[in-house]
Amino acid sequence: MAVVSVRFNSEEEKMIDYLSEYYEEDKSSLIKHSLKDLYEDIVDRQVIEGFEKAEKKKKPKFVTSNDILKELAGN
Repeated sequence: MAVVSVRFNSEEEKMIDYLSEYYEEDKSSLIKHSLKDLYEDIVDRQVIEGFEKAEKKKKPKFVTSNDILKELAGN
């Protein structure tokens, strides 16, 4: 298990103290939670980009307004 030392300036220290108290988490857990959130954001973006690329390869499908109305009416 790695140990990382982080230096905070006074403003950052106030923020982490506030967040630690607000979320009732120790500072280490708070930092780990933040890292997981940031990592999940990256993974989410990659999934979205992959979906968008796949969608661009598909030919557009056009639906008439009559088809939409028929579907809404249950026909």
